[in-house]
Amino acid sequence: MVRGRSDTRERAQAVARELFLRQGLQRTSLQEIADRLGVTKPALYYHFASREDLVRSIVEPLFADGDAFVAAAEHHQPDPRTLLEQYFALHYKHRDVVALIVQELTALHELGLVGKIFDWRHRLAHLLVGGEPSFGDAVRAAVALGGVADIVMLFPDAPFEELQEAAVDAGCAALGF
Repeated sequence: MVRGRSDTRERAQAVARELFLRQGLQRTSLQEIADRLGVTKPALYYHFASREDLVRSIVEPLFADGDAFVAAAEHHQPDPRTLLEQYFALHYKHRDVVALIVQELTALHELGLVGKIFDWRHRLAHLLVGGEPSFGDAVRAAVALGGVADIVMLFPDAPFEELQEAAVDAGCAALGF
C-alpha cells in the first residue's frame, strides 16, 4: 500500500508528539523525527514548513475542539456539573497534548500557543460563578477548572468514567456544590 501525504503527516505528528513528551521540544530535532519516520528532513519539510508549524499542527485539534466547546457552553449554559464533565472529556480526549502543554508551557507560550486555554478558563469561570464573581468565587472556579482539566495527567491509565466522576466531584466540591 502506498502511503499518502496525510498518512505521513499524521505519522510525523505522532512521532513528534511522542518525542516532544519524552525529550522536550528543544531537545528533539527535526532530523530525529525524520529519522524515526524513515524519511529525509526535506521530506518532513514538505509536510511542515517549520518546527513551529509541526507544533501548531499537534495542538490545533485541541484548540479547535476547545473553541467549539466554549462557544457551545456559552450558548447552552449547562449546569456546573455538566460543564465540568464536558470540560474533563475535552481534556481527556486530548490528554497527550494537554501533557505537552503543561510540560512545555514556557516554550509554547513563546510561540503564542497557550493563551486560548487561559481565555477558555476565564470564560467558563463566568459560566460557573457568574459575571461579577467575588475573588473567592473566581479562585474556586479556577481551581475547579484547572483540577478537572489537569487530573488526566496524574492518572493516565485510570478508566475514563471513574476518573471523570472523581475529577468532577472534586471540581463541584471546590465550587461549593
